Order: sequence, then C-alpha cells, then structure tokens
Amino acid sequence: MEKESLLTERLQEIFERLLARYGGQRWWPADTPFEVMVGAVLTQATSWANVELAIARLKDAGALSPSAIRDMDAAELAALIYSSGFYNIKARRLKALVKFIGDAYGDSIDAMRAADCDTLRRELLAVSGIGEETADAILLYALDKPVFVVDAYSRRLTERLGIAPQSQSYGAHQRLFTDNLPHDRALFANNLPQDTALFVEYHALIVEHGKQACRKTPVCASCCLVDVCATGMERNSRE
Repeated sequence: MEKESLLTERLQEIFERLLARYGGQRWWPADTPFEVMVGAVLTQATSWANVELAIARLKDAGALSPSAIRDMDAAELAALIYSSGFYNIKARRLKALVKFIGDAYGDSIDAMRAADCDTLRRELLAVSGIGEETADAILLYALDKPVFVVDAYSRRLTERLGIAPQSQSYGAHQRLFTDNLPHDRALFANNLPQDTALFVEYHALIVEHGKQACRKTPVCASCCLVDVCATGMERNSRE
C-alpha cells in the first residue's frame, strides 16, 4: 500500500508540473468524433502534421464520414491520405474500421458511446490494423471512455523517470496509470467523466512534453521534471 501511495503521489506531481509548464492541451484537435477515429488510424507511424494534411484533403473531398469512406474506391481513398504514409495500408484499415462501425453500430457514434467499454475495446481490436494504442485513442478521445493511452512518449518518460521499463507490456504500463492516478481529482469544468478528463489531459501533456523536452535525445536543461528524473539527474551529473 505504501508503494502504491508513493507512486500515486509521484504521478500526481508529474501531472501538476507538466500542466504548469504547458497548460491545458485541449487535445484531440478534431471537429467530430469520427475525425478523431480517422486521425487515430492515420497517425500510425507518422507525424501529426502529415495527418492534418490528409484529413484536410478528406474534408475537401467531402469524404470524412463512415458512409463516404465506405463507398469510396480504395485507390481514391489512398490518394487522399497519401501524406500520412503507408497510404494503401491505411486505406484498407480505414475501410475495415468503417465497415465495423456500420455493421456493429449502424454508423452511430452515440451507440458506440453507449456500449460497454471492455466489449467495444475487444471489438475494435478485432478490426484489421487496429492495435491497442489506436483502439485506446479511439475509446478515450472519440468516445469519452476512461482508458489511458500508452504510446512511445509515455513509455520513454516513465523509463527515464525510473518508474517502469519501456519493455513492460502494454497492459502493465496502462495499469500503472489507471490503477495509481487519483480518481477523486476534479480537473476542468467540462462534461467529461472525471477519469476520462484526467486521462485525456495527462496523456496529451505527456505527448507535448515528449515533443518539447523528453525527445529521443532529451533536452534535460529545459525539462520541468529534471530534478525528479533518474536520467536527467545522471546526465546533469556528467556535465
């Protein structure tokens, strides 16, 4: 219990420092929940800037809906999302996703939101090309489900902080956050369930920190966590 309590305090301190440094992130930038889903697929193995270009082209073509993507020729869809890379593969994945949304939920985002989270996660993972990170991004950011997203940024940060190795399984890494973050914390005045609001903001802050400071080659001099980071303190001691 003591160990869990200390981890909770540490995770909360990290959150508060990141929030003080970067402010509220208001992520995911999208006009609709379906746009979030499309972005979650397109962002696989590419930068967000490339995804934005692809989504803009889909919007211009009037193709940012399940029915439009379902009815579109695969080659035409691939051409529209060219900027996201691996465009033929991602076109097939988007086709598989919209088929699932139509078959299982009649293209209704409200019906997906009303579904049991664990059931919906299993269904998403059964869709071709949808892995755990993509499924959880859809659940959290598009459907307001209280699911913490694990990605390269969160793995890198927790390893450098000395909390968990990057080699830890996805599920174990996810539980590190979901089981140890305080569930009674009021964050922002919005309509999201409390855990969802916390997970949205924490994950978005980790991503921003990963871009600004905790890069592949870390910029420890400007890091707001350097004094509580095993990697940062070691690097500073050598300089």
